[in-house]
Parts: sequence; C-alpha cells; structure tokens
Amino acid sequence: MHVLAYVEICKNGGDLSSNGIALSIESNPSLVRRLMSSLVKAGLLQTQPGVVAPKLAKPMTDITLLDIYYAIDEDHNLLHVDDKTNMDCPVGANIQDTLNDVYAKVQAEAERSMAKITLAQIVDDLVFREAQRQR
Repeated sequence: MHVLAYVEICKNGGDLSSNGIALSIESNPSLVRRLMSSLVKAGLLQTQPGVVAPKLAKPMTDITLLDIYYAIDEDHNLLHVDDKTNMDCPVGANIQDTLNDVYAKVQAEAERSMAKITLAQIVDDLVFREAQRQR
C-alpha cells in the first residue's frame, strides 16, 4: 500500500526511484524493487525498464487492499497453525483442525473487509492528514 500510495502522491515531482521510495518506507531499494515487481505482475503498477516513472496500472478506486494483499503475500494466510504438536495430548491432537476452522473464518472476514478498502480511500486520507499536519 505504501509503495502505490507513494507513486500516486509523488507522481508529479517526487523521487519515484527505488531509492526514493525506499527512503519513504525506511527500507532498502532491493526490497522496493521486489515489491514493485510483484505489483507489476499483479497488474497494479506499470514500469518501464531504464525509466524512473512508475505509475498505477488502473484507477485508484479499482485497486483494493485485497488486491495488494494478494499481490504481495505469497501464502495468503493471515494466521498460521503450528504443525508441531503432541498427537498423544488431547489438545495437541485436535488443536490444528480446530484452529484451521477458526482461522479460515477470520481469513474470510478479513478478505471481505480488505475488498472494501480502496487505494483512493487511503490516498485521500494520507493527503488530508498531511494537510492537517502542515497547519
């Protein structure tokens, strides 16, 4: 979300290089390039080799938090069940199936919520907060 919001907000004069974006997220440029590559593969970002001008691949209103989550998160699971339990224990023998059911419900609800949040909403809020901060 940070990379896409940065690209949109800084499109008219900001440093859109992986170095510039890395400074914003306090990370390294190679991580930014990997994230951008994933966003390009997902159809959310457009880049050109040798040109520092990334741009959104579609309108902000059409990019959801769920789209970004699917683009970046490889296993698409918010919660994970430990596969190492004692099968001779009544808890250990049953906890994985119980938690898998519960976690599936949590995952489905989280994805429903993420599908309702757009990049446009995030960018609008960021711009509003920055205007308030500048007062």
